[in-house]
Amino acid sequence: MKRITLLGATGSIGRRTLELVSSFPEEFSVVGLAARGSNVDLVADLCRKYSPRAVALLDGAARDQLARLLPAPRPELLAGADGLAALARTVDADIVVSALVGGVGLLPTMAAIQAGRTVALANKETLVMAGPLMTAAARAKGVKLLPVDSEHSAVFQCLVGHRRSDVHRILLTASGGPFRETPKERLATVTVEDALRHPTWKMGAKITIDSATLMNKGLEVIEARWLFDVAPDQVQIVVHPQSIVHSMVEYIDGSVIAQLGVADMGVPILYALSYPERRPTPAARLDLPRVEHLTFYAPDPDKFPCLRLARAALESGGAAPVVLNAANEVAVGAFLDRRIGFTAIAELIEEALERAPGGELGSIEFCVATDAATRRFVQGAIEKRSGRPA
Repeated sequence: MKRITLLGATGSIGRRTLELVSSFPEEFSVVGLAARGSNVDLVADLCRKYSPRAVALLDGAARDQLARLLPAPRPELLAGADGLAALARTVDADIVVSALVGGVGLLPTMAAIQAGRTVALANKETLVMAGPLMTAAARAKGVKLLPVDSEHSAVFQCLVGHRRSDVHRILLTASGGPFRETPKERLATVTVEDALRHPTWKMGAKITIDSATLMNKGLEVIEARWLFDVAPDQVQIVVHPQSIVHSMVEYIDGSVIAQLGVADMGVPILYALSYPERRPTPAARLDLPRVEHLTFYAPDPDKFPCLRLARAALESGGAAPVVLNAANEVAVGAFLDRRIGFTAIAELIEEALERAPGGELGSIEFCVATDAATRRFVQGAIEKRSGRPA
């Protein structure tokens, strides 16, 4: 039986992971849970159902509230960023599912790697922020990084049985988001509700907005560069509105291998949990005659400048991807709070990148410091725009 520590238990990926654990009770058990702490009642319910040995909540007050909800004997309760990292490091798990949203997943994911634990990676921000550090640590510890994102799982599956040296390029597919057919001039006036209407996937608010700006694809390009050890220009994006082809790998002989399936995150999650084996799932099966048409076209970086900014950050290297990610998280949060308009997200990111510190990415501590400084800068820039505190 595989023992699982789940970072991000109350998010969409976390909840889907737990559904799969329940579907395969003879194969998986939960030994650790972590969450931000915004839904303590749900965490308490999960503790009663899955009986983890330890639970970590980012919010210390939420940890105390959880202690009051759970009678003794209760799991070990940890709090704060150090608590999340301690959970990933010390709880004896066979696999750590990194599904926290945003930069908060950086330290616990690194802690899991340094402890020698297999990581099922749904938190793309960790490789965006610290790709060279994360992959170097994984190599040193002999740790497998198993992708959970549907696109990167697709690439991973297309690479099975092939030499990495034979890869010509990776083609990451994008649905195009809710604004793929919206004229550029109308984007300045779109609402939060408009941006949250994703045409294909049901996801959390932050990643749904990233899909609307196409920043999600920009982040995935950076993640793929490190996860699959390819040059930046070997990772390309193609818009595929049907979301049937989840990604492709083109080899040096011109052959293109694609992974197809219905839009169900349970498939890549279960593949990561059960790798190198596969397990039957109740997911709907792909019926190509009913699909009829598969279309592809190039994205428009002028209409979606976040793609250009992500590419620029990857090419600059060093701290630039850290700045890109932090600025995006703060800007997206401000948009969801209706403090800035949709197009201001990219504008704020570009402002932050213009002042990104130079030099190599020397340590996780430097990542954390750069992340914090960028967040302060962008919050200040938002306050100037809106005239009220960020």
